[in-house]
Amino acid sequence: MTGYAYILRCSDGTFYAGSTNDLERRLEQHAAGEGAVYTRRRRPVTLVWHAEFERVDEAFAWEKRIQGWSHAKRAAFIEGGLDAIRGWSAASRRASRPRGR
Repeated sequence: MTGYAYILRCSDGTFYAGSTNDLERRLEQHAAGEGAVYTRRRRPVTLVWHAEFERVDEAFAWEKRIQGWSHAKRAAFIEGGLDAIRGWSAASRRASRPRGR
């Protein structure tokens, strides 16, 4: 069964990552306040990224992956795709920061 991973931009500027087997229905649920509790209080929401996968479990894995990302990393991914976040990790960002106070 086909699956979709998606990212919504909420009215407060935050991002919500989800997955579903019926993207159109799920977006309607979010818009009507019947989606996740997180988006219910942050409507309206706007779809800013989505991808289709051959299997629902692949979409769910992407949802979980995206949920682990910072706001900045999600924004970079939305703007530039995977190329924009290659090599992006907390460890690599810490290592590149100047030391000192």
